[in-house]
Order: sequence, then C-alpha cells, then structure tokens
Amino acid sequence: MEMKIDTIETKRLFLRGFEKNDALFAISIWNDREMGKYLPDPSLDEIDEAYLKSVESLGEDEECCYLISQLQDSGERVGTCSFISSEEGKSYDIAYCVHKNFWRRGYGSEMVQGMIDYVRAQGGEKITVRVNKENVASNRIVSKFGFHPVGEKTYQKAQTELVFTDYLYELVL
Repeated sequence: MEMKIDTIETKRLFLRGFEKNDALFAISIWNDREMGKYLPDPSLDEIDEAYLKSVESLGEDEECCYLISQLQDSGERVGTCSFISSEEGKSYDIAYCVHKNFWRRGYGSEMVQGMIDYVRAQGGEKITVRVNKENVASNRIVSKFGFHPVGEKTYQKAQTELVFTDYLYELVL
C-alpha cells in the first residue's frame, strides 16, 4: 500500500516528505553513536555507498512514509519521522528521531502529536511505536500521550554484538 502524506503542520514544525537531499541529514542522526544509540542502524564508520543510496531513495518507499520535520520559520531540519499503515488504514506504526541540537525543546512531543492528529484525521483506530527500554526521554514522550506497553522485542544493532530490547507501545484512538 503506497502511502504519501501531504505536509503535516504543527505549532512550530512542518512534517514533510523525505527527499533525496535529506539523506545525509537522516544519516547524521540515525548512524551517529549518540543520537542513533537506540536504533538498529549501523554506526557512521560502518556505512557504505549502497547504504547511502538506500537512504537517498526512502522518499520513494512504497510501504513506509518517511518524513522530515523542519522549523516553520527557518526551514531548518529538526528530525525525522515515519508512518507505516496497515489493516487498510486502521492501524499505523510511527517512528521519530530528533537531532541532538534540538533535544529538550519539545520537538519530539510535537512530532508525535502531529502524527497522532494525522492518524485521527485519517480515521485510524490504533497507533503503535517501538521505543528502546533505555531511552528515558522517548518512553516519557509516548507515555505522556497515553501509549501503553503491549509487548517487547529484542534486536541486535547492525554490525555489533549489542542486543537491545524495545517496548511495543499502543495507543487506541
């Protein structure tokens, strides 16, 4: 199911479609040792040309809608987020990351609120999100919006021996 989203507007942000020129920004978050600590993605020193090409093409992904959050006033990119719709649009899985230059300013919460509002407007009935057990800030964000843990899953960080556990959170709308 192809999923494209027009720009979602929040109080301070635009959540807009991922473009090829967003790849290096996304990689700077997902593959950074600190910002990507709780993600399965490889570290910056492990990525290659094939990985870069795959990230450049995320805007064309047919199953997942990748978005960039940017400040409305300056256009500066703040983070990334995504949606995967299932059950004919009744259930959505979301994800989000905020660049560390914008941590502790409420942008993660604003991105999540924007995604919740979007899903509600589409008639969605449920939202899920995976959050690493150790990611205190992100666990706090989803809990604040009424998400409840409904499961756990472990994963191994790419090209490492590290194994992490995520909570699977669910919000019934």
